[in-house]
Amino acid sequence: MPTGPNFKDHFSAQSAGYAQHRPHYPRELFACLAGLTGRRLAWACATGNGQAAVALADHFDRVIATDASRAQIDAAADHPVVSYRVATAEESGLSEDSVDLVTIGQALHWFDTGRFFAEASRVLVEGGVIAAWCYELCTISPACDRVVAGLYNEIVGAFWPPERRLIEERYAGIVFPGKALATPEFEMTAEWDVDDMLGYLRTWSACQSYLGEHGEDPVALIEDELRTAWGTAPRTVRWPLTVRVAGL
Repeated sequence: MPTGPNFKDHFSAQSAGYAQHRPHYPRELFACLAGLTGRRLAWACATGNGQAAVALADHFDRVIATDASRAQIDAAADHPVVSYRVATAEESGLSEDSVDLVTIGQALHWFDTGRFFAEASRVLVEGGVIAAWCYELCTISPACDRVVAGLYNEIVGAFWPPERRLIEERYAGIVFPGKALATPEFEMTAEWDVDDMLGYLRTWSACQSYLGEHGEDPVALIEDELRTAWGTAPRTVRWPLTVRVAGL
């Protein structure tokens, strides 16, 4: 199983929770990306729970979805158009000049970007497209946002991997190959109750690292405060997306 010497596995341990509690990308994003290139084959790189791969299947004849984590692949959603493989971003195993679109959702910051972009350029057809997106902290309400920010910055702040900085910079420091392509603005939304939100917070890699070191769930430290701020009714949770797209 190819994992590569630089693969940092922050997610296999909570792959089931990741599949259950992560928000869903907007369908409009995938329709937009499909309109920029051919529609024969898409590569959903670092697919995680397969969310992007299944969404791409509405627009492409075939989707190959890869992830370096066997646990994530095993937990991914089945779809007749999607083929799942265990592979790193830098060594996909895909054929040269075969892919119309490469997508990377909330994962580019984990890659050796030089090697990955070389691999993407190798497998993309002429006129193919690379699209990467990320999201930072969500917004709920001023009171809820203060509680979540306290968890993020104060309780588990020291446990975020250094790669998290690239998300906070919205991938601005990453040099993409090819020509930058403009897209509309997108955001994820979810109608969640407080237990949904607590489950999502527990999927944070920093929370998992804190738990591993201290043997204590950091989300439990803010649970009562978040429940009070949240109330009993569902709330709309929003994550603005930063989307970077390049055409080769």
